[in-house]
Amino acid sequence: MNDLSTPKTALTIKDFTSDQEVRWCPGCGDYAILKCMQRTLPDLGVTRENTVFVSGIGCSSRFPYYMNTYGFHTIHGRAPAVATGLKLANPDLDVWLITGDGDGLSIGGNHLMHALRRDVDIKILLFNNKIYGLTKGQYSPTSDVGTRSPSTPQGSVDPSLNPISFALGCGARFVARTVDTALKHMPGIFTRAHGFRGASFVEILQNCIVYNDAVWAGITDKASAPEHQLLLEHGRKMLFGKDGNKGIRFNLDRFALEVVTVGEDGITEDDILVHDEGNLQLARMLAELGAHPGEPVAMGVIYSHVADHTYSDAVLGQIKAQKGRRSLKDMMYAGQTWKVE
Repeated sequence: MNDLSTPKTALTIKDFTSDQEVRWCPGCGDYAILKCMQRTLPDLGVTRENTVFVSGIGCSSRFPYYMNTYGFHTIHGRAPAVATGLKLANPDLDVWLITGDGDGLSIGGNHLMHALRRDVDIKILLFNNKIYGLTKGQYSPTSDVGTRSPSTPQGSVDPSLNPISFALGCGARFVARTVDTALKHMPGIFTRAHGFRGASFVEILQNCIVYNDAVWAGITDKASAPEHQLLLEHGRKMLFGKDGNKGIRFNLDRFALEVVTVGEDGITEDDILVHDEGNLQLARMLAELGAHPGEPVAMGVIYSHVADHTYSDAVLGQIKAQKGRRSLKDMMYAGQTWKVE
């Protein structure tokens, strides 16, 4: 690491807070995410000079303005390309990519897919409020069927895209989920994402108070949250519920996960699955939890598996191997070239 990677003195939340006025709608979930990030970075022992936030277009993409670090506010959907180039140009940087369900999964879906597939060593936070907030409430790829918006006045007929399933399908090796109301849970997920070597993907369920208010209410309301959130911990039983007696069991006949209650129908804790972050097949099934009534939504690190090397390692290795062997002119004139007389 370079000499900017370690702070000379301990930093605080104020050190990572910029002098820009935070301009999101009052009550927006983005405020909580921002504060959690500003609170987490000092605990990670990083420096402002070595940290970069890259964003595309959308409400979430104002994030770099409010962080007292380096930042790039790029164009719609192209933040993964900029973040990839930045990481290759200076591999010592901590590169965070901030995007939304519209920016990252619609126009930017292709770019996001390849950043995940390549396993670029960047940290991706996708704010999912199931709507386009900045452009006044059009439906997004994650909007529920039936969502009424200026672009779907009769209700959306599109099946909703699942960001976690998308990330796993693209080959992501670190996939996690948290929610804007979980102020104690979020920093831990950010810390895990930061510590992962490779592309880390975090979906953050986030509320848009103006155009899609309470879209996650069933999951986030204090009274109902224990019944609808499955908080995952590696090596721990998948138990949830107000009384902690509901759990996830694997149904061999259906080859699927199912919700059961300990103490009913002969179910014991021995029947409850233990979470294994390194099990890809389990991660794919956990990604789909919550799609049916009575199922909780998986929260926490759903999948984590470090590769032998990252995309950055491979590219920089090639550059290092060729350094000093050929000049730039030699490389430009190598292969199929011709001269017009």
